[in-house]
Amino acid sequence: MRSMNLVVIWFRQLWMGLAFLLLTSIPIPGGTVKPALHGRHWVAITGKPLAATAGAMMFQKGGNAVDAACAMLAATCTMYDGLSWAGETQALIFDAKTGKVVGINALGVAPTGATTDFFRKKEMNYPPAYGPLAAVTPGNPGGLLVMLAEFGTLSLKEVLEPSIQMAEGYPIEKELTDSIEKEKQRIKGWPYSKRVFLPHLGDPYEAPYPGEIFRQLDLRATLQKMVEAEQEALAAGKSRKEAILVAYDRFYKGDIAREFVRGSQEQGGLHTLEDLASWKVHIEEPVMTRYQGIEVFKLTTWVQGPVLLQALNILENVDLKSMGYNSARYIHTLYQVMNLAFADRDFYYGDPYFAPEEPIHGLLSKDYAKERFKQINWDRNDPKVKPGNPYPFEGKKNPFLHLLEKWDSRLPARPEPQTAQKARSFEEGFLAGTTSIEAADEAGWVVSVTPSGGWIPACIAGRIGVGMSQRMQSFILDETQNPFNVLEPGKRPRATLTPSLALKDGHPFLSFAVQGGDTQDQNLLQFFLNVVEFGMNVQEAAEAPNITSYQMRSSFDAHQAKPGKLTLNDSVPPWVRTELGKMGYELDIRKLTSGPINAIFFDRKHGTMWGGSSNYGEDYGIAW
Repeated sequence: MRSMNLVVIWFRQLWMGLAFLLLTSIPIPGGTVKPALHGRHWVAITGKPLAATAGAMMFQKGGNAVDAACAMLAATCTMYDGLSWAGETQALIFDAKTGKVVGINALGVAPTGATTDFFRKKEMNYPPAYGPLAAVTPGNPGGLLVMLAEFGTLSLKEVLEPSIQMAEGYPIEKELTDSIEKEKQRIKGWPYSKRVFLPHLGDPYEAPYPGEIFRQLDLRATLQKMVEAEQEALAAGKSRKEAILVAYDRFYKGDIAREFVRGSQEQGGLHTLEDLASWKVHIEEPVMTRYQGIEVFKLTTWVQGPVLLQALNILENVDLKSMGYNSARYIHTLYQVMNLAFADRDFYYGDPYFAPEEPIHGLLSKDYAKERFKQINWDRNDPKVKPGNPYPFEGKKNPFLHLLEKWDSRLPARPEPQTAQKARSFEEGFLAGTTSIEAADEAGWVVSVTPSGGWIPACIAGRIGVGMSQRMQSFILDETQNPFNVLEPGKRPRATLTPSLALKDGHPFLSFAVQGGDTQDQNLLQFFLNVVEFGMNVQEAAEAPNITSYQMRSSFDAHQAKPGKLTLNDSVPPWVRTELGKMGYELDIRKLTSGPINAIFFDRKHGTMWGGSSNYGEDYGIAW
């Protein structure tokens, strides 16, 4: 009888445990829509199939991962995959020769005349989201040329060959044509954009048709000019690196720069020749934290990348795996930790080349993370989460406590002046897309890039065919919101772009990035945890359902926040949704929530590489 009772008790406990799991979590994804890529020699992944092919072409020429990444960057710029040639480049590179991770800072700066007073006199609370006054100096050409010169192996002529062919004409895809048609009224306000993007003016559908050959002959001429500069320098006896930098000078100091400035000023922009000539790419040391023995690298405070490191530092203080994948408690934990990290982003991040100096050492302190962890409300969402005080954790006194006392996460809405075109919705700005690029080779080179800027509707500057950036809108005009990100000429706005690299035992472990706006490090945090905590392979982790918080301030348009709003994937069960509703969340249910994420996992056991790309969007990869 005693043994029978023990069996009954054992079964009862087993069923109670199973019931708990059913009521608190959803199954870890076990199948994928796309197959994982497998490569022994190289992997190339980006936002468009044609652009991934451009990367593969470089590997076939004998190039390395940097050459492939540069070719994919050029192709995505040419295809307006959420960016154009005058946008910006943010990259992390694992240097196979040194075993070090380096950062590429090719974000443009505010031009001469772009001051807080200038925009206030126009009765603007922030720089605009569109047009010449939204544009920083071009960054993508410089980022590509410096990466290629310093770390690549092929010539500029070889790397730009696919994009020059595409500028001559390529069959345009429906996603881009629909975007052009949607934004055609804004495009009509800019003469050079109208000539490129609207070949069917006067017709009901004025954009190019899907599959139509899309020609950009001004851009083709610009790319050829850079190649001509390189080839002439090589013929004159200059080295490969020197010749590529001659092409750099032609873009930023020569005839291309003069036409960019003329086209910008003609349409009301502020750019000067000195703005382009004095701008430069920075090769930087990234920031890093360790999570479960894995070194995770991000670019520093001129982008939002350190928020992922801050979030990992806070999450080290709790057992995530025991909560159950995407249980109500797990989701609540992620949301609250992201609130804390992003509140710090919203107040403390800015251009590290300008004063005041960001307290990055305090922000990434493990002790500071423990202090922030203590502030989590485990019962309900806290809509009033504020930035913390990292200064004591680097031995300093906070000079901005008087601003923190007045800081409110729920920034009051202040309408901008009415324009001829309807402004983007809050979510359109918050989720604003870009592209991402991942490349790796058997020699050990790894590149992760999140380029952006100059998306549709892009204002093209003159007869050089390059769409101008819209990144100026990420600046703040009021220091009470963020004393580190106040607009100044020559300064970089704090951007959302955030590539990622992770090493294990000194070797590449993961390379990952995602398109989007303020969602990027939210997506990437969950992707990383999917691999490290829940054992998913790279494709499962890329497709897995993500949550999205809107509690941080948007980096776009009116910089608003929506505390408590939570996007869930429709696979999250009703009982989890009910529990989250009781915790104060306003739920938004969607079918696709994965990013889209692009990533490479390095399988050291077998000496191979796994490529992953979300089943959300047109992102595509090729491996060999």
